[in-house]
Amino acid sequence: MGNAKPFCISQHDVWAAYTRVKANHGAAGVDGQSIEQFEEDLQNNLYRLWNRLCSGSYFPPPVRRVDIPKGDGQKRPLGIPTVADRVAQMVVQRYLEPIVEPLFHNDSYGYRPGRSAHQALSVARQRCWQYDWVLDLDIKSFFDTIDWELLLRAVRRHTECTWVLLYIERWLKAPVCMPDGTLAERNQGTPQGAVISPLLANLFLHYAFDRWMAEQHADIPFERYADDIICHCVSEVQARALRDALGQRLTQWYLELHPHKTTIVYCKDANRRGSYPEQRFDFLGYTFRPRSSKNRTGRLFVSFAPAVSAKAASAMRQRIRRWRLHQRNDLALEEIARWTRPMLQGWVNYYGRFYASALRRALRTLDAFLVRWAQRKYKRLRARNTLAWQWLWRVYARQPDLFAHWALVSTVRR
Repeated sequence: MGNAKPFCISQHDVWAAYTRVKANHGAAGVDGQSIEQFEEDLQNNLYRLWNRLCSGSYFPPPVRRVDIPKGDGQKRPLGIPTVADRVAQMVVQRYLEPIVEPLFHNDSYGYRPGRSAHQALSVARQRCWQYDWVLDLDIKSFFDTIDWELLLRAVRRHTECTWVLLYIERWLKAPVCMPDGTLAERNQGTPQGAVISPLLANLFLHYAFDRWMAEQHADIPFERYADDIICHCVSEVQARALRDALGQRLTQWYLELHPHKTTIVYCKDANRRGSYPEQRFDFLGYTFRPRSSKNRTGRLFVSFAPAVSAKAASAMRQRIRRWRLHQRNDLALEEIARWTRPMLQGWVNYYGRFYASALRRALRTLDAFLVRWAQRKYKRLRARNTLAWQWLWRVYARQPDLFAHWALVSTVRR
């Protein structure tokens, strides 16, 4: 049956793509169909998708636009494809990724197998101790301004597969369904939220940035996670020269450095004299800045180190407030712990890796809500706030693993 089709795509490839999409979860697209609803007629849905992909008759539906609030009050536009479209994109990603992945730069960490944000943060921390200066790059509206012609040219350098090129072009040109229901045509960019977008973005920046840095500035190390990039320089002069050169380089790729968010930072610590207006930067949800630390003998010194950023901490506190735990007297404490554990554990796993005491302070908001919950739950604790905190401390002493963030050590102390 497959031999009669113009494109040779196996049913196994479609099934494998579906299992990846299911594992990643995700919201419904413009058709309102969830993964669970897609599974109600799974065999037929996957067969129809495979048939259309093989025949060349697959055209992606519009991408549903969702605006996600950012820490600076602005919103980040995400494009949510339908479940079937995510499966189709995953088929192409699984074909293309093994081809381009071995070519990518060692200091590129975003959305790559076997690599993580923590690896990028760990390398960045080490290099901030070795290099005095950082150029913190911000590419203005990167995902929304990727040039299609240059991107497709980069893809063609690595594959001549007709159906891969065909469907990538169709995904790039798919309209966006705005929140009010109107369709918006696009002529550049690739939607954040699309399955194929991270791989395409990495390939684009591989040529626009990574290879250029390796060829023209091999002495300047960097860490890149998608479009989040920092470069390590030996002097302010070198950082300024790199910023100017990068501005010209990215212009050739129809990209632009954000004039206000691209900054030169002095990595101030106990051994570095002098000063500079900028002594901190944010990278992957962490803020790097001078911090009080202890050496192996227990003596305090100033280190340039990462900890959970103020934006991330504020977002966590806002999320905790929206839980309104103090009003959930219908729940037992153990039920609250089970309910909050997935979110808390995720925060601890990610933001507790470096300088965990900063995360401990951020999550004291939850302990305050637990105290308020206890005061409404138990009459004997209502009169004095101190008694409620003492109650919480006793709970911690008996069950230190009850709440995921209590693993950060004595987090409930006042």
